[in-house]
Amino acid sequence: MSELNFTGNALRGSRAIVSFSKDFDLTPSAALMKEMLCHTFSVPRGTRKSKPFIDRVVSFTLADSKVWVRHYQINPGPAPAAADEDNRKKNGDDDDNLELIEIGPRFVMTPIVVLEGSFGGPVVFENREFVSPNAVRAAIRQKGAVRAGGRDMAKTKRMVKKREVEREQKIAKMTEENVDDSVLFA
Repeated sequence: MSELNFTGNALRGSRAIVSFSKDFDLTPSAALMKEMLCHTFSVPRGTRKSKPFIDRVVSFTLADSKVWVRHYQINPGPAPAAADEDNRKKNGDDDDNLELIEIGPRFVMTPIVVLEGSFGGPVVFENREFVSPNAVRAAIRQKGAVRAGGRDMAKTKRMVKKREVEREQKIAKMTEENVDDSVLFA
């Protein structure tokens, strides 16, 4: 939980740099996801109520067939020493002392299916590795049903065996009553 204590803060109306890992360029489906995420999360310059500066970074990483999203604030780092500052001004490097502070939210998206239309149409991308939580719960329920069926079968077998033993005991008792004591103790 200490890892989830985000200390940074983004200004209201600020725009973000949308950053993608190199894995988004490897396959056509990943490139499609990159384009969709870019259209969803990037704010065009000059949009109404947006500020003219950028103070945060939204990072997207593709790993394990999932999209990992992290949100960072761009923060000026500690002030450099006077000698280092003079060297940077000569070289034109003023952005070296920036640091990224994670501000959240942090989440993971599992792409399941991409359709050509808004809520329908032909399937453009489908994640074949995805197993829905309903299917997992159904499998667990089915496994429990098989175990319960096994218990029911064992209970039925016990009842049948008990009835057979009782019938055999009745037959033995009846034959015992039919035998005469004079024949037994002769």
